[in-house]
Amino acid sequence: MKFQKHKRTIFLLGVLIFLFFSAQPVSAVGLFDLKTFNVDKNFDASARTQITATLIKTTNNLYFYIEKTWWDSQLLAKQNEILNDLDGLSSEFDNKIYPTLTSMFGNERKPGVDGDNRITVLFEAMNSNEGGYFREADGYIKLQVPTSNEKEMVYLSLDRVDDPRVKIVLAHEFLHLITFNQKNKILGVEEDVWLNEARADYTSTILGYDSNYEGSNLRQRVYDFIANPSDAITEWTGTKYDYASASLFMHYLVDHYGVGILIDSLKSKYAGVGGINYALQKAGSEDTFEDIFTDWTIAVILNNCSASQKYCYLNQNLKNFKLSPALNFLPLTGNVSLSVTNVTKNWTGNWLKFIGGNGGLKLDFSSLRGLNFIVPYIVEDSAGTRKVEFLELDKDEKGQINIKNFGSDYKSLIIIPSLQSGMLSTDGLEPTYPYTYAISVVGAGSVGDQSRIQELLDQIAYLRAEIAKILAQDNSGNGTFCTRIDVNLYFGMKNNNNVKCLQEFLKNQGSDIYPEGLVTGNFANLTRAAVMRFQEKYAPDILFPLGLSSATGYVGPSTRVKINSIFSEMQ
Repeated sequence: MKFQKHKRTIFLLGVLIFLFFSAQPVSAVGLFDLKTFNVDKNFDASARTQITATLIKTTNNLYFYIEKTWWDSQLLAKQNEILNDLDGLSSEFDNKIYPTLTSMFGNERKPGVDGDNRITVLFEAMNSNEGGYFREADGYIKLQVPTSNEKEMVYLSLDRVDDPRVKIVLAHEFLHLITFNQKNKILGVEEDVWLNEARADYTSTILGYDSNYEGSNLRQRVYDFIANPSDAITEWTGTKYDYASASLFMHYLVDHYGVGILIDSLKSKYAGVGGINYALQKAGSEDTFEDIFTDWTIAVILNNCSASQKYCYLNQNLKNFKLSPALNFLPLTGNVSLSVTNVTKNWTGNWLKFIGGNGGLKLDFSSLRGLNFIVPYIVEDSAGTRKVEFLELDKDEKGQINIKNFGSDYKSLIIIPSLQSGMLSTDGLEPTYPYTYAISVVGAGSVGDQSRIQELLDQIAYLRAEIAKILAQDNSGNGTFCTRIDVNLYFGMKNNNNVKCLQEFLKNQGSDIYPEGLVTGNFANLTRAAVMRFQEKYAPDILFPLGLSSATGYVGPSTRVKINSIFSEMQ
């Protein structure tokens, strides 16, 4: 009886709280009002937990707040320019982003926790590699979560306030707002982070923002995937490689199974892989997440619809995308024996290519008993025809591939092992598991007759071609290549090939110089910041001779001299 009474008290308290807050009128909000917001220190440029912001614009659907100190420091002309840009952004949101995404995925909480139908957008100074974020905490009252701002709101980077691409970030974060309502509030389910992010990232394709591949969000994901393809799909630490792997997988999934998979998985009571499998079953497909993941690992290598509809992308911007696997060169003469142990994580692609050798090839694969490795492999014959096979593993996770006349009748072998034991995602690091491949080539003869020499020369030529593919891999067919910059470049330049050259150069200087790595031809804030970092790094060569103590972001003669000298060293 005491327990029941206690439960009744909690229930009545909850009702009273609900009635109290429901009865509160929505407070009037006026232009240039100030408000203190709680922010996430992990995203904030100065690791702050609170900032004061000014309301600079109100629309039918949005409140735009911006950091007060930054806003007050801007000239009136700059403020007017930003307000102009926000006119365009709010129009894009009202006429495209909002109706498109809500018609597909459902609404955000409306009215929100504050009783207002409008969404709050806060521009704050963030870490240079962040575009925006969303906090679930804001969807609760302060009695439940003390750090809540009690608003339906998203956070955008101050660096993006005048960037035309900010609409991509706004759409991404808005879908998180929808997901919070549809999944968390209505169904009481917490979505797996990887699927939540992959679904939100796909909005740029849904809205047509990736149609022009050059400089698009999708192209950036391709660049990052090429740089680090073996990133676990379901593990999430928030790096650009997490986004890249999840995005490339998501594009394949939607290509072949339709965007309804994203919608139905969102509106299901299951999270992550379970939600995908539910949506597939609802759509009448016999395929599972495991099947699709395996097919995807093959598709990123082949990307050839004539080989199989399963092994290609249908998205036109990805039709030329092919991943070059890690090359393993086997000696061309003599017997060969090699054993390597690698580690991997669940739902991680691994692509290993073997070329060279001469004779009968044997590859033994093994791992730990109780794991579930799937090992497709691709054999390429001397005519360039590729065939997909699957290695059958026994109960001890062991299997063997045998290829006769490797190096002559068959010129390459690609193995694609992936571990598929885990069903849940982790917001953090997953454990790693080992796998071993032992490869041997027996029967290679010594170099003697002319025909054998020619055979080896042919293999060497093939090897050079494979290396060239890796070095030249751009995947868009429209890469920017240049060896020097001979004109001055400055903030505001648009659709300029010399700016593209500059951006490629800055990207090659590393993530400490140009973490975003965007090659758009537009000299905007991110490019200017990268130029300033470059100038500061080489201040003795660029700034000090001119009597300057701080970077300018202007690519003038002294900056060009340094850039061109580095170009020369790279050639």
